[in-house]
Amino acid sequence: MRKSSETPPDERPTRRGPGRPRRAERDGPSTRELILREATELFAARGPEGTSLRDIAARVGIDVSSLHHHFPAKEALYGACFERVHAAEREALAPLVAGLREAATTGGEPLAAVLRALADGFVDFLEEHPHTTFLWLRRWLDPTRGAGLDEAYALPLYGEVERALLEAAQAGTVRETTPHVTVRSLVWAAHGHVTALAAASPADRERERYEFRLWVRRFLDALYGPGSGAGDGPDVIIHRTLE
Repeated sequence: MRKSSETPPDERPTRRGPGRPRRAERDGPSTRELILREATELFAARGPEGTSLRDIAARVGIDVSSLHHHFPAKEALYGACFERVHAAEREALAPLVAGLREAATTGGEPLAAVLRALADGFVDFLEEHPHTTFLWLRRWLDPTRGAGLDEAYALPLYGEVERALLEAAQAGTVRETTPHVTVRSLVWAAHGHVTALAAASPADRERERYEFRLWVRRFLDALYGPGSGAGDGPDVIIHRTLE
């Protein structure tokens, strides 16, 4: 006869098997993803100097030792945040960049339409993920520190756009002497737009969105639209060569 203090087998809690994730880990974001989310927000708001691992752990609801299990040092976590936002940006823009490469030698309205779509897609992405802007702006406050982050998580994607413009210039479909400056100008303008949105009132945000996108179209039309000089002759000066 079973003692009254014993728990029936079918009422005992099920033990997790070795390596079996907890229910919260199966049903929601992993601890690593939660750390990256909170770290990205804090680094964007305060920069690496103003953010401690203890701050991040508190936001996630874990202790610092658990955070160290995933990221042994703050520098590693800081770099992983850039890797994460870059992966999201590339996923959003890769189809548009591929379309630009295909249209590079076509010129005319097909190229202009693809350029407008790419610019709109980039602005859409930044508006939906404003922490991306502030993460980068705080990194750029020190032009020399963290240059490797630019090389790993910014320049590759922007370089693809630059090379597509160079290919269009070499094909004679556009006149483009400084594609690097063109791409950089659009990138910086888009980040400036996001900072303006963050400071604007709800009513002013709609005006800012409308006026900025109108400016982007005018900018692209002036460089590559009808009457811009595209295809007028072979006198295209290319200061940066294709690799």
